[in-house]
Amino acid sequence: MKMAWAAAALVVAAAVQLMAAADGMGVNWGTQASQNLHPSIIVQMLKDNNINKIKLFDSDSWVVKYFAGTGIDVMLGIPNNQLASLAKDYDNAKDWVKQNLTKHLYDGGVNIRYVAVGNEPFLKSYNGSNLATTFPALKNIQRAINEHGLGDKVKATIPQNADVYDSGTDGPSAGNFRSDIRDLMTQIVSFFQENGSPFLVNIYPFLSLYGNPDFPVEFAFFDGGAAPVVDGGISYTNMLDANLDTLVWSLKKAGATGVKVIIGEIGWPTDGDGSATVDLAKRFYDGLFKKMATKKGTPLYQEDIEYYLFSLTDENQKSVAPGDFERHWGVFQYDGKPKFPMDFKGTGNDKMPIAAKNVPYMESKWCVYNTDVKNLDKLPGNMDYACSRADCTSLNHVGPCSKLDQASRISYAFNIFFQMNAQDVESCEFDGMARIVEANASTGNCLFPLALEDSAGWKLGARVWPATVLFGLALLSVF
Repeated sequence: MKMAWAAAALVVAAAVQLMAAADGMGVNWGTQASQNLHPSIIVQMLKDNNINKIKLFDSDSWVVKYFAGTGIDVMLGIPNNQLASLAKDYDNAKDWVKQNLTKHLYDGGVNIRYVAVGNEPFLKSYNGSNLATTFPALKNIQRAINEHGLGDKVKATIPQNADVYDSGTDGPSAGNFRSDIRDLMTQIVSFFQENGSPFLVNIYPFLSLYGNPDFPVEFAFFDGGAAPVVDGGISYTNMLDANLDTLVWSLKKAGATGVKVIIGEIGWPTDGDGSATVDLAKRFYDGLFKKMATKKGTPLYQEDIEYYLFSLTDENQKSVAPGDFERHWGVFQYDGKPKFPMDFKGTGNDKMPIAAKNVPYMESKWCVYNTDVKNLDKLPGNMDYACSRADCTSLNHVGPCSKLDQASRISYAFNIFFQMNAQDVESCEFDGMARIVEANASTGNCLFPLALEDSAGWKLGARVWPATVLFGLALLSVF
């Protein structure tokens, strides 16, 4: 009997350890894709992989309701285009909280911890368009939350890009908020400190590498190969620690040393650039997970940090203005298949994450190049048409699809357009240069994806939108 109890205790201890190891890790789930996995499938993916936090980019009630009773912590999002309305009229903020937050907070409901007000609203590329609205919107949302008696449970914050602070070339100790927004940021972090809200920052070592040819490659990773940057007696061997401590100094100079720091987005893409490969992504995540497992933070911020990976799945309709890699941030493919082995607990015991279950694909048919066609005058135009309206980024750079021969490249372009249009027969015409086949057209390691059946029933609010309308909406968001 004692042995049985001991064995049971070990099982329970192992389960607790497994869950505890994942406590500091969440994921971002974006839906800028031609077809998205159903929220119920996403919930099961998270539970199967012991991921208990998710960050959303909006607050669609139809999506949020699927997290009720799951034990998964949810961060709601408010897009930048809603900030002006929430800032202008407190009643709008009260309505938002009632419609998107409190309706989910019932016994057995959704465990909402944070509301993300805007998304990187102070990016330099926005030319100050959100400077007058973000902070008032934040204050109104938190005030409305507080009036419902939820201020101790739900905190409003602002996901910021790391470009809101800098240190030049002088090391983290020279860090401070950007001079053009310093007064505003000082007010915001003071508000965070008063309300117990966290500072949410998005940090991407990949983007530092991508945007600066002189950036030391090893400094983007965590395996000790980088030449250290010494600042005030502290040696930094990775970009994440140096960047976070630059934020710590910025908070200190703003008089807000008590503000909790959360990594709102961090990750590595697997395609779309010479440095966006599966091998480098695995190297980055392996090091990140081991760092997370230590629960030691940074040299100056020695606390356990929450991290939200970016992202859960690929999104084939994200804007590629920053680079083709934008559509390949997922740890999982568009359909929930894992891309490479890893260990979320950071012990180095790598294995394939558990894939999405019960994924409803459309029919097993592909649109491919009709090699019987002799007149090829219209081929370049049709190829350009397909790629300008679908996602051909996997044909570029160094991924497995970039190695296809010319006929297979044409087939890939035709098929991705066909699948992103929910296998509409008319989307596989291309002046007679394409045909539909039932044999899997995937070539080698290059996947020719199939559309997801749910694309025809994805709901925005309470309304069911046809796939063709969704496709048009997504194009508008890209262009």
